[in-house]
Amino acid sequence: MQQEFHKHFKIYKPYGYLSQFITNQKSAGKFKLLGELYDFPEETMSIGRLDKDSEGLLLLTTNGKLSTKITAGNSEKEYYVQVDGKITEEAISQIKTGVEISIYGKAYQTKECKAEILKERPVFPERAKKIRDERHGPTSWISVTLTEGKFRQVKKMTAAVGFPTLRLVRVRIGRETLENMEAGEVIPRTTFDL
Repeated sequence: MQQEFHKHFKIYKPYGYLSQFITNQKSAGKFKLLGELYDFPEETMSIGRLDKDSEGLLLLTTNGKLSTKITAGNSEKEYYVQVDGKITEEAISQIKTGVEISIYGKAYQTKECKAEILKERPVFPERAKKIRDERHGPTSWISVTLTEGKFRQVKKMTAAVGFPTLRLVRVRIGRETLENMEAGEVIPRTTFDL
């Protein structure tokens, strides 16, 4: 019996890209897709997603079973989030204990998670679309770590406590980290450390 050899990739998904490889015919050409970043094997799929306006760590694989195992499991996903305004400890406490958000029109209570204010501003590659600067008021950076991942969840959580997200970068999935990758960089891997 021949053993299957799957391919795995760790990428820094840039701002403005969809977390997919093909799009329907109507929207073809309107969106940037992951396949434009690297010559991926045909069966490659993203493990989880980051929306078009989000950036950061994305794991890709040709192994559907591995993808399902990771997305259905309890792997921690950590995000560094730039929010509008000087966030308060009270707002961080609300995020930690869970807030009510809307998922496809239905009320959803987020699970307990880890959240903290980052003392130092993280350093990331310049984003293709500029974020407003401090002249328009203060901003804060926070870390939010979840084991769930509903549609636009982190952005909805920060908005629910009064601090809308300006920039969102996923920095960790399990023990896999973004490290010092550049936006659009792809690193082939033999396995993932989750």
